[in-house]
This record gives sequence, C-alpha cells and structure tokens, in this order.
Amino acid sequence: MKIAIVGTGYVGLVSGACFAEVGADVTCVDVDKTKIDRLRRGEIPIYEPGLDALVTRNATEGRLHFTTSLADCIDDVELVFCAVGTPPGEDGSADLSYVEAVARNFGQLINRYCIFVTKSTVPVGTSRIVRTAIEEELRKRGVEIDFEVASNPEFLKEGAAIKDFMSPDRVVIGIESRRAQSVMERLYRPFLLNNFRVIFMDIPSAEMTKYAANAMLATRISFMNDIANLCELVGADAGMVRKGIGTDARIGTKFLYPGCGYGGSCFPKDVRALATTGRAHGYRMAIIEAVEEVNERQKEIVYRKLRSALGDLRGKKIAIWGLAFKPETDDMRCAPSVPVINRLLADGATVSVYDPVAADEARKVFGDTVTYACDMYDAAVDADAVALMTEWKQFRMPSWRVLAKSMNGNLIVDGRNIYEPAELREEGLRYMGIGR
Repeated sequence: MKIAIVGTGYVGLVSGACFAEVGADVTCVDVDKTKIDRLRRGEIPIYEPGLDALVTRNATEGRLHFTTSLADCIDDVELVFCAVGTPPGEDGSADLSYVEAVARNFGQLINRYCIFVTKSTVPVGTSRIVRTAIEEELRKRGVEIDFEVASNPEFLKEGAAIKDFMSPDRVVIGIESRRAQSVMERLYRPFLLNNFRVIFMDIPSAEMTKYAANAMLATRISFMNDIANLCELVGADAGMVRKGIGTDARIGTKFLYPGCGYGGSCFPKDVRALATTGRAHGYRMAIIEAVEEVNERQKEIVYRKLRSALGDLRGKKIAIWGLAFKPETDDMRCAPSVPVINRLLADGATVSVYDPVAADEARKVFGDTVTYACDMYDAAVDADAVALMTEWKQFRMPSWRVLAKSMNGNLIVDGRNIYEPAELREEGLRYMGIGR
C-alpha cells in the first residue's frame, strides 16, 4: 500500500517510519528542502529514542522516501496524510493555514480517487474547511474527481512515540463512507495482530476526541497540583493523598503526580484551542480555562520556593537539572524550566543548567544568559541551590554527599517529587518538594 505524509515534524516522521516498518510504501513530503536533504542523508531533525534506526532501516530497504513535492508521488498513493503544524494564534485558536495549504495542493494535484487524512491536531469543523478547499481547487481545474476526507488524530507521547504508534491503546478514525473505512482498515491491518482497538466514528467526533483526551490528562495534572499546594498549607502529604485516591478504580494513579506543571507542544496548545472553540460557539469551558490558569501558576512554583528559602536572589547561583518539558525529548516548548530561569535571571541570580539532550534547544531560548554545564555535578559546583525541573533517569540517584561538599549552599528543590527527603537530610541538605 502506498501513502504520502505531508509534514516531517514529530508526528509526520514518526508515523511515516512506523507505517513503513509494517510494510507500507511511504513518501514523506516537506517544503523545507534542508530538512529533506538531511533526512535523505540519514540525519534526524528531532530527538526521539529509536527513531533514527527506524528511519535509516526503512529508507535503506526502500520503503521510506523523502521529497519536497507532493506531485512526485500523488499519482501512486491511496492516502495523503496531513501532519503539518497547527500553532496557536494570539487568541489561543489553532492556526489552520498550513493544513488548508496542504488541502489546496491536494486538490490541485489529484487525478483519481484518493483520501485526504488529517493527522494534525485540528479543532472540530476542520474537515469542512479541508473539503471546501479541495473542492475549490478542483473547480478551478474544471474537473470532477472523487475524493474523501478522514480524520486520524495521533496520541503519541514524546519519548515513547514509536511504542505508542506500534502498540497503541486505540486508533481513532473519523470517516464518512464504508469505502474510506475499507481503505483505512487495510492500512491498519498489520497492527491488528496486537489486538488493539480501531475505533471508527464520524469526523467531528474524531476531531473532538483528540482535544478531549489531552484536556482530560491536563486536567488531572492541574487538579493534583492544586491539591498538592493545599497539602503544603494544611500539613498533608500529597504523595499519600495521591495513593489514597489512586487506589479507587474510578480514578487510578496515572497523571496524578504533583510537580511543576505540564509543558510541551500538545497539552498547552490543545487546552487553549478547546477553550477557544467553546467561546466561538458561545460556551465557556470553565474547567478547561481553570486548568490552564492553574498550570501557568504552577510553572513558577520552583521559583517561588527558591525565593522564599533564599530571600534576595541577587548574586546567588542556582543550578537547574533538566530543561526539556519531560524526559526522553529535547522539546523546550512551554517547558516549566523557561519561566523559572527567566525569573531567576530577572532577579539577578546566576544560573547554571544541565540537560542530557536539550542543551542545543535551550541555547535557542536562553542564548549565553546561562551557563551550560557538562554534567549534573558540574552544574551544582558552588551553587546555593539545585532545582530539579525534569525527571531524567540519570537524576534519580545523585550522590548527595558529593553535592553537599561541592555546593555553596544546601537547598534542593525537587520539582518532580522523585527524592526521599530523609536521604538528603542525612547529608545536611535542605529539601523542598511539591505538596510535601
């Protein structure tokens, strides 16, 4: 089966490599010639564990191709996936200009039945915009060509995207006809060997499912952070509370870990877009708006703890462990580390940072305003405090004795609650967590 995927960002490249891995003939399309040239040389523009080997293997074996023009493959493919970005506008709404541009290009090029599948995260109603754009281009050409639109939202977690794609909890597909369903069933048949669920539904429901899923997960995070902040005030332990409510089968423990807020390219953007969609239809998503408000406030909790413990931060050295918004990625988009570091710098502190993979991305954000350490211990030398922002595995078991000797101060702010306070106190270190 031959398919095209337009957009070689996180979603497009992972999807293309995984479809190729199960035998599909995939052409990845991107207007960025530099990116396509790099991919042809085997250079992966994003960090995702295992992706480089997957891309290299399938390109070498002739199942994965890269081009800058959809015209190069349009006559051979049955499906064109749209996986371009939908960045948030100033009002929080999703910018659909890239999606519409791909739809128009599709309409300008197709010569036989083909399905346009939206894999980008798009608000409800996007399928109508896509269909209208394609129909307009066909009218300009003076031709009548049968086509369909479908929605196939992605549910990939950065750092575990390949596993998520190859063994997903579910695959959601919005279609309008039995013919389109049959084509999508053939594409996903290799994955059915893993006995996961393919859920077919109408397109608006598929579009809404993506936003609703991310909004629910974001809601659990903000809810637990709000509970954790109250726990500190009343003397309760948020970790114990999490266990107490998580054992209820109706609640469960996932996404109930207190911390310094969520970030990344999905949750912040999708929560805002869902709230904007509600307002556009005259309905206020009060819970969703509160989720974002709590998260924005939570992102600065590490800064507030440092300020309350150290007082005036001028001349103080603060070491930051972890910059990416989560482990196993170099993604700095909406990362909680960014507002914390910016506030520290504004207060006159000196900031030393270390992240296993995100240093290059961090340089695009902070430039030379911070010091980039070669490892976690180097970052902490002469530091008045160390703040953990990202729970990379290599941060889980530090030598507290080494830190106690190399630091100027003794404060450890655990923004992800991964340390045992008693262990630090035995070495003369002061511990501050979230909701503890």
